[in-house]
This record gives sequence, C-alpha cells and structure tokens, in this order.
Amino acid sequence: MALPMPRHMLTHSSIFRLSHRTLHLVPPTTNPSSLRHRFLSVSATMASAAKKVLVPIANGTEPIEAVITIDVLRRSGADVTAASVENQHRVDAGHAVKIVADALISDCADTVFDLIALPGGIPGATNLRDCAVLETLVKNQATDGRLYAAVCASPAVALAPWGVLKGLKATCYPSFMEQLAPNAIAVESRVQVDGKVVTSRGPGTTMEYAVALVEQLYGKEKAKEVSDPMVMRSNHADEYVITELNPVEWTFDDCPKILVPIANGTEEMEAVIIIDILRRAKANVVVASVDDKLEILASRKVKLVADVLLDEAAKFSYDLIVLPGGIGGAQAFANSEKLVNLLKQQREANKPYGAICASPALALEPHGLLKGKKATAFPALSNKLSDQSEAENRVVVDGNLITSRGPGTTIEFALAIVEKLFGRTKALEIARTTLFISP
Repeated sequence: MALPMPRHMLTHSSIFRLSHRTLHLVPPTTNPSSLRHRFLSVSATMASAAKKVLVPIANGTEPIEAVITIDVLRRSGADVTAASVENQHRVDAGHAVKIVADALISDCADTVFDLIALPGGIPGATNLRDCAVLETLVKNQATDGRLYAAVCASPAVALAPWGVLKGLKATCYPSFMEQLAPNAIAVESRVQVDGKVVTSRGPGTTMEYAVALVEQLYGKEKAKEVSDPMVMRSNHADEYVITELNPVEWTFDDCPKILVPIANGTEEMEAVIIIDILRRAKANVVVASVDDKLEILASRKVKLVADVLLDEAAKFSYDLIVLPGGIGGAQAFANSEKLVNLLKQQREANKPYGAICASPALALEPHGLLKGKKATAFPALSNKLSDQSEAENRVVVDGNLITSRGPGTTIEFALAIVEKLFGRTKALEIARTTLFISP
C-alpha cells in the first residue's frame, strides 16, 4: 500500500505549475537543474503573458480617450504604461482634468511594446506629434510589424504626418478627415482595423476602440470577457434612452455648480467621463478628494488629481452632487461622514444627487438615500437595492435622484444629467460632438 507523502517532503520534492487556470502537479524529480529549469520556464511564461502597452499623454490630451484606453486595457491584463511627453509626470488634460503619468516618455525610449495607442484631443495630439521620442517609437513599431493605434485627432495629426498610415484604411475625428485623406485611405468607421493599425473617431467611440485593441492583443474571447461586465450598449451610434419617473425640473441660478467626489479606488472611467461631459456643457464642476490628499489612485491605477479636498468643498452648496463608482471608491464615500451629511442635506433640500455603478448600492442605500426611490446599480450589486424594480434600466431618473449601472453606461448617465439641467437639445449636441451618437 502506498503511504501518503509527508507535507515537508511534498514541499521540497514537488512543485506546482500554473498553466492558464489549471493547477498541475509536477512529479518529483531527482534532478535539481531540471527543477530550476522548470521554475524559470514557468516564470518566463507567466511574465510574458502580459502584453506591454504604451499610452502617451500630453497637456491637452482628451481625458476620456486616454483614461478609457488605459482602464480597458488594464482590465484585460495588459501591462500599460501611461507616459507623459511633457517635462513632468503630471499633465493638464482637456477640460481641466489632471492626470499623473506612470513615467516620462524618455524612460520608455528603449522599451519594446506590443501596442502603442495614442489618445486625441487638441492640443494633445499636436504635442504628441511634436515628441521626437514618441515618433521614433511609433515608426519602429510600424517597421517591426507591431500594433499601433490612435483615436480622434491623432490619426490625422500624428500618425499621418509620420507616414505610418500610407496605403492603410484609417478613420479620425470628422473635422480632421481632410487632413487624414492624403496620407491614408480615409473611412468613416467608428473603429477601423487594417493590418497592425487601429484607429477610431472620438471620445464616444473610445470604449469600442479600446475593446478592439484588447481583441487585437488577446483575441475575441478576452475582448468579450472584458466588455461584458462594463455594461456596454449594443446599439452604438443610436440615441440614448433614459427611464424617468416622477419628473421634476432641476433648477439652478446662472450656472449649475456640481460636486464630483473622488477617492482611492474610484472607477476612473466613470469619474473622468462625468467631469468631461459636464464641463463640455459649461457646468461648474468641482472635483473633490475624500482622502487626505489631492492625488488619488483610481481602481485601475490611473492617478487623478482633484481640484480641492472635500473639507474645502463642503463649505459650499451645490446644485448637484454626483458619485462615480468603483468598489473601493464607493466604500470610501460611504465611510465619509462629511460627504454623507452633504448628500443628506441635498436630499432634504430637494436638490438633485446621483450615483453610478457600485455607489448607489454601497454609498447611497446604506444611508437611506434611496428610500422611497427607484434606482439602478452595477448588475452584481443590484441585489443590495431595497427596490430593484427598475434595476435593469441603464439610467434611472426618479425626481431629484439619478442612478446608472457601470462604465459602459456612464456617457448616457452624464448626458442625462446634461438633459435635466440644460435640455435634450444640448445633450444631443454633446452626444454628436463626442461621436457617442451619429453626427
């Protein structure tokens, strides 16, 4: 009869090898060099599984495009470096969004990337174009047959002048199509893949573009695995729809003042989309950190810088308070007595407030801020809502409360806020300008 192997013998004479998600027992061997070879081989395989991606950012970069690209690719398991082409790590992106890069572009000059993906924005795209280190990296990428990509203005402003789109189908922001045409086969697709180059049109197409990049790196199965939990809509380019109950007019004096709290663990896509879209509508958006410093580390490790700390922001009143999601961020909101008190005062004054993703379930519900209201939340957390009757809707407005489901519903959520404050005409204008719906 075979005796069981003692635990200490198993520890020293057997190893476990991880292959995909299956754990395999490697039989004992008397050859130490063979063991070491197996360890090194497994380590190398696991290390090489993560594709290396460069996302350069600059002053004037379109923040929705940069942050969605980084966030979605990190969800796929890619090793993404956000690199500043400026002289410092912090960049002042479009719409006064402040992002702190992981590295300077000079730090990346000798690195080989599986993908280089340029966000757009003006003057962001121009600043990318004028970066000699980035130009060399992208030209080498094209020469070596590796993936490169750009969205919005950058296909026309950066890739085309660098000569890396010749003979290839490409798209870009509509007002740059004439600039693109002499240097590429210009097409009007929301996302265009031709060989090793992927291009797209604007902020409202970036989530589709980022998922296409995941597919190019890892295949369709991984792309679906990443996109499904984001609650993306299938009817890209169509007008958005909101569910409104008990409609009331949202009023304000002169210009609406809106508080957007952020915290460590906040979902960066949701925060940046909300801030960007509302500032496009000319709202006065105050971004406040509920942590003890202005810089926060968001859920997918994007570093954002708030305008003020919540202690300072809490001295003022707001026409709307809106919470982005992310589990860590939502929990931080729920634990912030100062923020919860602001929200309760907002509700008692019959002034608008809202939340998306994890925040309706984890921040609003536990403090009674959904009592008597219909709401929605991230699908996996909607069972925490006391009233789940409207939870399947993408955006729910109930009187002065607005809620939504996740990253893939955030543009609709932000547009619904614009509609309530400024009217549907203004909201549709922004939806078309961002290419969220057909222009």
